[in-house]
Amino acid sequence: MNELLTPQEGEYGHFYEGYISWVKGKDIPKLLLSQIEEIRGLYEKMGEEKSNIAYSPGKWTAKEVLGHITDTDRIMCFRALCFARGEKAALSGFDQDKYVASAHFNNMPLVRLLEDFEMSRYAITSLLNSLPVESLKNTGIANETVVSVRALFNIIPGHTQHHLNILREKYQ
Repeated sequence: MNELLTPQEGEYGHFYEGYISWVKGKDIPKLLLSQIEEIRGLYEKMGEEKSNIAYSPGKWTAKEVLGHITDTDRIMCFRALCFARGEKAALSGFDQDKYVASAHFNNMPLVRLLEDFEMSRYAITSLLNSLPVESLKNTGIANETVVSVRALFNIIPGHTQHHLNILREKYQ
């Protein structure tokens, strides 16, 4: 299935290249689920108090990063569902900073944010496993850019890996 999930040139915008490169050649369904424990371990080690602190003024707290990851997972999954089902309407982008600001992630217990991420990942994996293989190559327009279903399923764990790298570097 890995070959079927590998996006080709032209199936995603240049700004997604970094995310896709993080996961190239990996088992995407397995990675989606293994990142649950990776995130959980990192945040449990960090703890409630430290997860409410930003590493620098103007940066998100670790809780906000986790909420942002979950929001982005859901948005990319929604896009994948739409395009897998043949949606032709263009889907809008989103302002990640406004989403984070309006979510008030710092007011939520860390355990709740971790559970939310985990449940989201199970839903994403369930959708991926239920899609007809031929729909993985379907494309649509999101944020004014052509993107395929399979690219979106690579962007999800790639985006998470990007933030995991930052969390390890800046928050530990």
